[in-house]
Amino acid sequence: MMNRHLRKAVVATAVITAGLLMTACQNDDVEDGASGTGGTGVEASASGNAKGVSGSFKNGKVTYLAPGKYIVSVPGKDDQQFFVADDTEVYGAGTVCGEAGAKVDAPCTLDQLEAAAKKDAVGADVEMKNGVATLVTERRAAQQGADSGSDSDSGSDSGSGSGSDSGSGETVVEGIDKGKGVNGTWFGNVSYLAPGKYTVSDTKGIEQAFFISEETEIWGAGDICGDAAGQSATECTEAELEEAAKKGVGAEVTISDGIATRITEDH
Repeated sequence: MMNRHLRKAVVATAVITAGLLMTACQNDDVEDGASGTGGTGVEASASGNAKGVSGSFKNGKVTYLAPGKYIVSVPGKDDQQFFVADDTEVYGAGTVCGEAGAKVDAPCTLDQLEAAAKKDAVGADVEMKNGVATLVTERRAAQQGADSGSDSDSGSDSGSGSGSDSGSGETVVEGIDKGKGVNGTWFGNVSYLAPGKYTVSDTKGIEQAFFISEETEIWGAGDICGDAAGQSATECTEAELEEAAKKGVGAEVTISDGIATRITEDH
């Protein structure tokens, strides 16, 4: 009897020991998988470890992957995945947003970038930090394939003004700094883009981007500020314009070198 009980105890102990060993091996496998280094730069960036790629990707093609995720393909280099964030700056030249014939690039939204990249690859230059794009600048039609991947800003400013300034791929901010912004008066709906950046769209829905400055005069008639029943317009603040433009407001906008000098709400 003792021998029989002893044999049962030995067998039970062996089974328990085998089970513990299998569990330990499984835990080791999970831990090894979690700590592996085979993830892509995009995955590392998404996890907040700041292991993503940083650098400039000129003369590339941007393709949509998934919400907030893209690939930029540059001749002679491997395709690079990247993310966009709320603070990613996007500028268009007719495909993402804006007008193809405009002298400076227009600020675009992330939704506009996504919509354009879903239709087809967008020619663009991408500035990247830790796997996240800080700047995506659409390349103009005349630029597509013109560069060999290196910066070639020189030699394009000597033209007669018939679009030669676009060869540098400058953003709307850089263009305004050089006095290249648009000039004129627009009547339409004013919409908010980003702090200090707006668009005004005409009856055909064509949008013109512009900036405001401390010298911009803003006059309201009930929507931006003031009283709709008042006989005269009321001078408004930039904060009041921003709040109204986030909803959309009709106004007359006078622009000089890409910066609004006066915004007058429609009565």
